Formats: sequence, structure tokens, C-alpha cells
Amino acid sequence: MQICQSKSCRKLGAAGVLAAFQLQPVVNVEVTGCGCFGQCGNGPIVVVSPDQVWYCGVQADEVGSIVDRHLKNGQPVKAMLYPKFHPALHR
Repeated sequence: MQICQSKSCRKLGAAGVLAAFQLQPVVNVEVTGCGCFGQCGNGPIVVVSPDQVWYCGVQADEVGSIVDRHLKNGQPVKAMLYPKFHPALHR
């Protein structure tokens, strides 16, 4: 899993999102900060691989939902999906 740490995403709280994920480790899930995904203004961006599930506008207090529902139970959090990459799933 990668969390964008570019200037734009950091201004929107990406450092706190990365820290929140690091405080809730999941077996076999590596959490790393990364450079820009080229989606500035829609962050913080979180990409779960190898699923290629993109989340946008993630805030630190929402991390628990992604951890519990997606990482532990395999169910992406539909309301948080990035509609640009998941138009059919975003509701």
C-alpha cells in the first residue's frame, strides 16, 4: 500500500494518514509513503496493491475503515473510492 506524500497531498493531511496506517499494522501489508501519483487536488491518495484500488481524499480518522473493511476483510470502502479509477463501484 502506498500513501502519497507529495507537497499537495501533505497539505491535505497525508502525513497523518501515513502515520494512522502505520499505527494499525496488518499482516502481509506493507505501508509506505511515496511520491506523487499525478492526482493533485484529490488527495491524500492511498493505493492498495496488488488490487490497484485507489482511495482519494482519505483523512487520518478514516483509516480504520480501510484497515478493517478492505485490508482485513477484502471489501473496498465504496464511498471512499476514487471515482476516476472506479466509476462503477463509487456510490
